[in-house]
Amino acid sequence: MSEGLFRVAVHVSAERAEEARARALELAPGGFEESEAAGTLILVFYAPAAAAEAIASAFPNPEITPVEPGWEDRWRSFHRPARVGGLWIGPPWEHPDPEELAVVIDPGRAFGTGAHPTTRLCVELLARAGRGSLLDVGCGSGVLSIAAARLGFDPIVAIDVDPVAVETTIANAAANGVEVEAYVLDGEEAELPRADVAVANVLLAPVERILARLDSGVAITSGYLVADMPAAPGRGHVDRVELDGWAADMFTAAPLPG
Repeated sequence: MSEGLFRVAVHVSAERAEEARARALELAPGGFEESEAAGTLILVFYAPAAAAEAIASAFPNPEITPVEPGWEDRWRSFHRPARVGGLWIGPPWEHPDPEELAVVIDPGRAFGTGAHPTTRLCVELLARAGRGSLLDVGCGSGVLSIAAARLGFDPIVAIDVDPVAVETTIANAAANGVEVEAYVLDGEEAELPRADVAVANVLLAPVERILARLDSGVAITSGYLVADMPAAPGRGHVDRVELDGWAADMFTAAPLPG
């Protein structure tokens, strides 16, 4: 395969949709397009040659095409704003209404704009949680930290094992005019700072490892499918929200009575 950017499209039957979404999230954590037609799930990825080959090999009958000139403008059309939890979340070329609380994320910095269902679900649960300090584990672009700041959480600490994610979070927080302390830390290995509320939007297995190590009164998790429920020993499950086959959950620090 030659150098350049490639579009990889895969068509998955309805009964394989959840499995395909989970595999897609592993292969392209920065995001992918998702649509449905005639009962078939369509997943579309944009990636350089090596990554496109890896994605294509994970699905049957992929359609691989070179990305033509002018793709940047078409790419922008897929990044649409979302409204959730009283917030407007979107890219800088879209504009919220003047009275809306906005979270502006540039997808050009990677990690997505926050329109993915798991991000929206986390924001919905954050809006329902009591305010206080917040820990964002696996912060990515920082969208959840910035959303939490808009919702009134303070202070906010964001951590990620990826230095690029931390740099992106710091830049996005500054662009949005909010205060977020962000630094490199492995949420699955290092001692985690205490917070009133912690949020982790990663994959199921890391979520379970993070839940076991959190020191927080409330934990909000996502990054997995509706068929999955994270194991959370010592915690009580208090809420679940679902969207487009994805789920997010809220846990308390102690099991519920009864």
